[in-house]
Amino acid sequence: MKRALIVVDVQNEYFDGGALPISYPPHSFEKIKTAIAKAQEEGIFAVLVQHTSLKENAGAFVKGSHLWEFHDEIKKIKPDLYIEKNHASSFVGTDLNYRLRTLGIDTVTIIGYMTQNCCDATARDASQLGYNVEFLSDANGTLAFSNSAGEVSAEELHRSFLVAQAFGFSRVLTLDEWIPLLKKD
Repeated sequence: MKRALIVVDVQNEYFDGGALPISYPPHSFEKIKTAIAKAQEEGIFAVLVQHTSLKENAGAFVKGSHLWEFHDEIKKIKPDLYIEKNHASSFVGTDLNYRLRTLGIDTVTIIGYMTQNCCDATARDASQLGYNVEFLSDANGTLAFSNSAGEVSAEELHRSFLVAQAFGFSRVLTLDEWIPLLKKD
């Protein structure tokens, strides 16, 4: 097994007054930082993914803006690979699959924001591409949503997507369950 850690969209949009303040699970950012540190200690290939909106008059993820940038603590990380994406999945419109396959990677671990959007899309595509997928339940995060389809709490939304991931796409693990697996690589 050769593993890569895919860190999805840990950008200021989710922290600094954007419209998308991550609220669940508590301490997801601390777990994300720990996962990255542990992966790098063990020599796991680390990919930082950054979302850029291509929409005119985009309200979020506007390239070059402060809210588009990675969180300051993520900026300090020296990834093995940086990917800029314009779609929910880190695989769509990028060379991520090619780069991982070239390195012989067969397992990907997904962490970041948001559970039900870019993290879920990345995990589903990875599964469809034949990767073994690990989805860290406490190192992914989301927020409550309300729209014309209804209303859902952050906890309900997060839990629902974890259940869906575990049903057919990913092995859902906590950070503490995942860390010992790194020693086996």
